[in-house]
Amino acid sequence: MIDLHLLRAEPESVMARLATRGVAREDIEALLALDVTHRELLQRQEQLRAEVKSLSKQVGEARKRQETALADELMTKSRDLGDAERVAAQEAEEVGQQVRHALLMIPNLPSSDAPIGASEDDNVIGEHWWPGKDAGQPVPEFSEAQRKPHWEIGEELGILDLERGSRIAGSMFPLFRGAGSRLLRALGAYALDAHSDAFEEVRPPTFALTETLLSTGHLPKFSDEAYLMERDDLWAIPTAEVPLTSMHRGEILSEDELPVRFTAQTACFRREAGAAGRDTRGLLRVHEFDKVELFAYCTPEQAESVHQDVLARAEQLLRDLGLYYRVLDLCTGDIGASSARTFDLEVYSPGVDRWLEVSSVSWFSDYQARRANVRYRSADGGSPRFVHTVNGSALAWARIWAVLVEQGRQDDGRVELPEVLAPYLGGRLTIEPKA
Repeated sequence: MIDLHLLRAEPESVMARLATRGVAREDIEALLALDVTHRELLQRQEQLRAEVKSLSKQVGEARKRQETALADELMTKSRDLGDAERVAAQEAEEVGQQVRHALLMIPNLPSSDAPIGASEDDNVIGEHWWPGKDAGQPVPEFSEAQRKPHWEIGEELGILDLERGSRIAGSMFPLFRGAGSRLLRALGAYALDAHSDAFEEVRPPTFALTETLLSTGHLPKFSDEAYLMERDDLWAIPTAEVPLTSMHRGEILSEDELPVRFTAQTACFRREAGAAGRDTRGLLRVHEFDKVELFAYCTPEQAESVHQDVLARAEQLLRDLGLYYRVLDLCTGDIGASSARTFDLEVYSPGVDRWLEVSSVSWFSDYQARRANVRYRSADGGSPRFVHTVNGSALAWARIWAVLVEQGRQDDGRVELPEVLAPYLGGRLTIEPKA
């Protein structure tokens, strides 16, 4: 969540920055008014508590002097003030909860480097990369064979069975088979190995507590997008970012430990509630998919370099896989609610003639750390400070799988896969058509 002390000290500046994200001024003013009320109630509670304490002392002194009538009078007054204190405490608690809920609903302050804009139409399209670019070769032209959509290729080769996936779990739950399943497994193993030089591999739980999703900002704002098991009060994770952010929840780290880096491959679950009838063919938008995530806790001073490192790692995977991609610098109106700065990576899908997002790399400043209460103690001492968090997909596999089988399709129907995957596919880089 945003820093309430900063909001109190610089309300106009904070409101101006949040306005670029579409946050209404009156919402922030309402929060500030609630905060004033909360502090006044806390002061009244403390004042009443002090009076009760003083009266209790006076009652004791009156009893020592055997002034029974005065002691009884003071005792009655003390009880009345005690009742008033309890009412004030309850009111303060209720308003405090309202302040917290309002804070949980407000998005992060955007970085001053993020482009200002209202929607995805204002995102800044940056670098494009394609196989052969470094050698000066022009943008690739795709053959007619590569223009076939992946869901048709998958059915033709027997490696993607959407019909049976739907029969088992409903629409938008894909079922991979044979070489298609092995390709998915190979991609995950390849990426985890690629990051093992600097990131500790973690296998977190697939389900998480409400507090865990609150820590990343997925709750309460995006509850409609998540799968909840009400009986157990557990949520299916939408990304490994969720459990990784809470790895050190409530802890104080040492500055010399930072940055702390984790990587994990998990299944990810999303309702895609707002996607009815849109992009629902094949693997363009699914309810369950595998993804390798990169995550780091760091100091504010380390944040930019850590952010760039995660972005570079995701890009390197795309280059090693030989995929045509571009980088988008997301504007203030399109970045996720918890993010201060986000770069998206999109690969070109020749089968559907579209750019598909396969990675989102974000710096969250201290927004998530405030919610998760993850701090660090500076080497110079002083009060603990909140860490910054960075995370990015490297990579999300459903769309990568789709583009690989489209781009690798040959005129005779077989699919050729990238050489970098050979160690994970037993050296078999060709998926042959069914006899």
